[in-house]
Amino acid sequence: MNYNNKRFRPIRNTKNAETSEETIFCYTQEGNILTSAYEGGGILKGHLIGLVDEAGTIEMRYHQVNKDGVLMTGICTSRPQIAPNGKIRLHESWQWTSGNNSKGNSILEEL
Repeated sequence: MNYNNKRFRPIRNTKNAETSEETIFCYTQEGNILTSAYEGGGILKGHLIGLVDEAGTIEMRYHQVNKDGVLMTGICTSRPQIAPNGKIRLHESWQWTSGNNSKGNSILEEL
């Protein structure tokens, strides 16, 4: 699976997430290296970097500055699924590596 030039937005989140449906992720992929810039909603600026395996699963690290001006960091595993509408959905399990170190889940869908 190749995520190059694809855009995603969250459609479901746990309460401890900072992203929302207003947050847009713009993915770039070269080989198995994935990067993304993202912003919107409660996120002023964010970036992620990850590795994509043969099944399309992404292991990533992210950092972002939220609307309160706080720098947050985390880790995430993102597993792809093709939705009934043909778009990619990413089922994410993540954990903050700053703040309270809590865990959460999100689903992102391709725009």
